[in-house]
Amino acid sequence: MSIKRVAIVGCGIGRSHIVEGYLPHPEKFKVVAICDLNEERLREIGDEFDIAKRTTSFADVLDDESVDIVDICTPPGIHLEQVVAALAVGKHVICEKPLTGSLSGVDTIMQAEKAAKGTLMPIFQYRYGDGIEKAKRIIEAGIAGKPYMGSVETFWLRTPEYYSVPWRGKWATELGGVLVTHALHLHDMLLHLMGPVSKVFGRVATRVNDIEVEDCASASLLMQNGAFVSLSCTLGSQEQISRLRLHFENVTFESNHEPYSPGKDPWKIIAANDEVQARIDAVIGDWQPVAPRFTTQMEHFHAYLSGNGPLPVTTRDARRALELVTAIYQSSDTGNEVILPIGSDSPKYADWRARTK
Repeated sequence: MSIKRVAIVGCGIGRSHIVEGYLPHPEKFKVVAICDLNEERLREIGDEFDIAKRTTSFADVLDDESVDIVDICTPPGIHLEQVVAALAVGKHVICEKPLTGSLSGVDTIMQAEKAAKGTLMPIFQYRYGDGIEKAKRIIEAGIAGKPYMGSVETFWLRTPEYYSVPWRGKWATELGGVLVTHALHLHDMLLHLMGPVSKVFGRVATRVNDIEVEDCASASLLMQNGAFVSLSCTLGSQEQISRLRLHFENVTFESNHEPYSPGKDPWKIIAANDEVQARIDAVIGDWQPVAPRFTTQMEHFHAYLSGNGPLPVTTRDARRALELVTAIYQSSDTGNEVILPIGSDSPKYADWRARTK
């Protein structure tokens, strides 16, 4: 088994990638370089994890032939250019969410992937954990039956102190608000379990903080499978929770309410009757624990690179999540329902900025 050599670009959330994603797998990954414009943070992270190479230059990372994977954890406004540049020099690339700030940007990345030697994996770490993966197995086994209804709630709290970081809260640099930076995790979980969206009606507003981007949003979805789903999200909740509740013909699922680890157990898995429960027990009775978040996503990426499994998250997955964002912004601005898929003829295809005040 080959050890993949990783360079972390952006040592904020990048530290979580080290702690959760790479340190648990010393036989699979070695972080050999870190890159950040903040030299004090470079020194702190480098010393903490004994990483010798520390640079403020992204070009230095790309020129380092010993680096197999470039893990991009920078502010969202520069993801597009960094992903394309890393792919162009043959690196494998991991990129934090949001991948970029428009469907046009995603399509540019997908074009770059076609000519690339390396592979891009977007980050959607909330897909991993015992709760969500049990639900996924039950649904894929056909036990849940017809999907009826769902609700997804992202009720978090962000104060003015959070937005004192210069790039946050601005369209040009954060690329969006609660839909893009926070609720995107939960909305990807919904798509992962219930499939694609057909129609969207949404509203966004800035009500909590004095920022450009939205911090409150709601949407009504019609899924391709016919289910109705409501989305609610705010950054003004005095109790932080993340919650999915999905109702199927034979099973109701409800996630735990931990704001930043909703994929973990305990999940409520409520069977319609004893027969359904027996079928559920049959498919998850041999369950082996799944580490949550980055730990399992990075493990699966190594398996893919070693030829032992599928790519755990694809650019197409990221596009699907960002297409939902685009549809909500477009619906909010126009006051009309938006039909998916969204193509280059959409007024929000190249720039999704919405009116929020």
